[in-house]
Amino acid sequence: MNVMLFQQIAEMNAIRQFRGTSSQTSNSPFQSLFSDFIQNEMEKANIQLNTKQRQMDLFLHPIAQLESGKQLSALNDTRISPLTETGNSRVDTYKKWINDAAIKYNIDPKLIVSVIKHESNFNPNATSHAGAGGLMQLMPETAKSLGIMNVYDPQQNIEGGAKYLRQMLDRYNEDTRLALAAYNAGPGNVDKYGGIPPFKETQNYVPKVMNTFLNT
Repeated sequence: MNVMLFQQIAEMNAIRQFRGTSSQTSNSPFQSLFSDFIQNEMEKANIQLNTKQRQMDLFLHPIAQLESGKQLSALNDTRISPLTETGNSRVDTYKKWINDAAIKYNIDPKLIVSVIKHESNFNPNATSHAGAGGLMQLMPETAKSLGIMNVYDPQQNIEGGAKYLRQMLDRYNEDTRLALAAYNAGPGNVDKYGGIPPFKETQNYVPKVMNTFLNT
């Protein structure tokens, strides 16, 4: 805020009052000037903030700028739109449980679908070399902490995976990229590296899931 400008306004108002030009109404010229001053300063701050954001965007590839806009639009829309019949038998098989979990944990069901697609390709019996199991590939320890007894039960697995996604979204202030990175590599690694960890698997995983999510 420009303090010198504020002082000048105050001094001008004092001179007017001394000369008897001030209004005796409840809304004094000083109040009006102060209000206008504050509003102008706030508008300047917003313009500067938006300008900085635009300048940062200039460093992005044009396609990245477009995707960034799509992502902001998608992530700022907090409405939950349940999945309808998609015609994709793999999705439709689990549609009800996906919608239930999405509503319960306030997650876009398309994000859950995208995670399932890239974790197990809708195979409820999938098991990774690391021991993660089921549709959303929950590790035994993670499943236990989430209260999931059988990771190969699709309903339980989706419930647990959605709950874990919500925990990661809360942890990273609704940043979907970081939540997905934590889902894949663990929140400890995201915290350690201050962002998406430099692991090839995670570096590939996050954009793939995001691309499916934004284009589903």
